[in-house]
Amino acid sequence: MTWPLLAALAFLSLAMASAWAIQRRTGNSGWIDTIWSFAVGAASLLALVMMANDGARRFLVALLVAVWSMRLGWHILSRTRTGTDDPRYAALMQEWGASASLRLFLFLQVQALAGCVLVGAVILAAASSASVASIGTVAFATLAILAVAGEGVSDAQLAECKRSKPKSGVCQSGLWACSRHPNYFFEWLFWLSIAGIAVAPPSGLVSLLALAAPALMYALLRHGSGVPHLEAHMMRTRPDAFADYASRVPVFFPKLNFWTDW
Repeated sequence: MTWPLLAALAFLSLAMASAWAIQRRTGNSGWIDTIWSFAVGAASLLALVMMANDGARRFLVALLVAVWSMRLGWHILSRTRTGTDDPRYAALMQEWGASASLRLFLFLQVQALAGCVLVGAVILAAASSASVASIGTVAFATLAILAVAGEGVSDAQLAECKRSKPKSGVCQSGLWACSRHPNYFFEWLFWLSIAGIAVAPPSGLVSLLALAAPALMYALLRHGSGVPHLEAHMMRTRPDAFADYASRVPVFFPKLNFWTDW
């Protein structure tokens, strides 16, 4: 596991250094998340190629991560090519002031480390001694596919809302009526599924380290660079509509009849 992970870390570090250079040249921070999404997928595939265990399990995990990476990467790419600067990064750059360039570079290297945690979960999922046809593997692989589909539906519904609603409005239809950030929820669910493939059943205590991936994604999306910055932007640009929306819809975990907001 050591050499594949180190190779993935080196690849991710270079990729995020490139993302920094492109952001500095274009002024569009959307390229950062575009490159990160493709880079995590590519680093995962690189690590899997370097492994020598069960080929069928490696193929399954590689397929899941490739589908996730390509869907998310192309979605962000299409948004980046036609949109303006990402408000989350714009707020950070303004907050950092004169040291923004250096701090952004260091911030993106931290993102490379975060990506390496995800690659570690991919490696552990592929290294599990469980049969690729085991109940746990099949169940979590299915959940991973559903998570990618759910995130895709969330993104499509948001894009449709942006086309049909005034800029002062808030998307409240479809999955966005169940969660204020259903795309983030499904992103977290995907990495929970990858960790589930690694630990169902666990192949020793080391496999439990795969749970660091969904834990990290929840921390980043719910409490880090995801929800807090995006909701602060919404409160600045459409305070009344968003305050009303936030009073009725949970922030992250979808609110169904038997769920409550966490």
